[in-house]
Amino acid sequence: MALAAPALRRYLLLLAQEHLEFRLPEITSLLSLYGGQFSSEQEIRVNSPFWILSIPSEEMARGLMKRTVCAKSIFELWGHGRSAGELYACLKNYPMDKMLPYLQLDSTYKVHIHTFNKTLTQAQKIKKIDALEFLPFKGKVNLKNPEHIFWILEDYGMDPNNVPEEPFHLYFGRWIADGQRELIESYSVKKRHFIGNTSMDACLSFIMANHGRVKPNDVVYDPFVGTGGLLISSAHFGAYVCGADIDYNTIHGLGKASRKNQKWRGPDENIRANLRQYGLEKYYLDALVSDSSRPIWRKGMLFDAIITDPPYGIREATRRTGSQKETVKSAERSTDNHIFVSSSYHLSDIFFDLLKFAAEYLVMGGRLVYWLPIYRPEYTEEIIPRHPCLKLISNCEQMLSSHTSRRLITMEKVKEFKCL
Repeated sequence: MALAAPALRRYLLLLAQEHLEFRLPEITSLLSLYGGQFSSEQEIRVNSPFWILSIPSEEMARGLMKRTVCAKSIFELWGHGRSAGELYACLKNYPMDKMLPYLQLDSTYKVHIHTFNKTLTQAQKIKKIDALEFLPFKGKVNLKNPEHIFWILEDYGMDPNNVPEEPFHLYFGRWIADGQRELIESYSVKKRHFIGNTSMDACLSFIMANHGRVKPNDVVYDPFVGTGGLLISSAHFGAYVCGADIDYNTIHGLGKASRKNQKWRGPDENIRANLRQYGLEKYYLDALVSDSSRPIWRKGMLFDAIITDPPYGIREATRRTGSQKETVKSAERSTDNHIFVSSSYHLSDIFFDLLKFAAEYLVMGGRLVYWLPIYRPEYTEEIIPRHPCLKLISNCEQMLSSHTSRRLITMEKVKEFKCL
């Protein structure tokens, strides 16, 4: 899929084969964050690890790779073909003035070969590199620390049981930058100081922040904050973060531990400690013990993004504050002075309240990113909650079982909220 912009250059994006549905919304969101925009004139192979993008500048390509966890690397594309002959013909037609700055006599380089769905022997790799002798490389080969790295990338299709002799697609390009895949390991929940039963996987946390177009100095809010896992990814990208949760013990890091072989939480297991662990404490605003079904905020647009994983009763029960006097009518909200106890909070009410809150408290153009549980046999797009102030941006499925899944819903505020 190409970008609608003048003077575009072609780049090859090498993607990780993980969370396939989430990749296009992430890349689209990040490009729009940096001023780019996809057009619908060309199609991309959504499940393929190779996408050809048209991007206005190398600076934007580098900016994209500083954020994405779905992509591994990006290359300035010099040639593409369905056979070796097509690739070589394309390379011979590539403008020499764009090649020469990277082929100078005083420069160093190396050529790397990447294959998808096939393993080549070293002799096969050398043969493919030698076949590029028609390119005017003038510098010296340096395998350890080259100034420029060129890649040959070959796509042998998606079927591991039917690997062809020759690749379906061949690409050649200059390496520009790698993505942020290392964040998945460095922010792994396994290494985190404070976790709960539903602490979000690190990769999905960063994907959510990218879908939300979180940027430095934003204010990001999680109304079902739990142990604060979603705050960490937003803080990593320079946003100030805050949250709320009905569970007093979780907010204050009290009670039973979620880790195996640990009975009680330690004295410094809390959300602030998690941010401190990653050097992000300066971005932590606060976490409140609060019921998200009840208004606590002053009127006005307060948040640049709302990123959350509402409780939907699989590993954490859905609760809200109530009282023993409370009637069955959920619409009645009593303000009498009495001791609150938890009562059931129906899923439909959770998402109705969440969308209404986002419509009221997001800035214009701000995004709501949340998970919606789905019973797959009965799923249709019509069940996605809607609000007149919010536009649906993306809807990505993560399978949980043959019958259940959850969908990552991203919405953008496009209209001012008006109280009825």
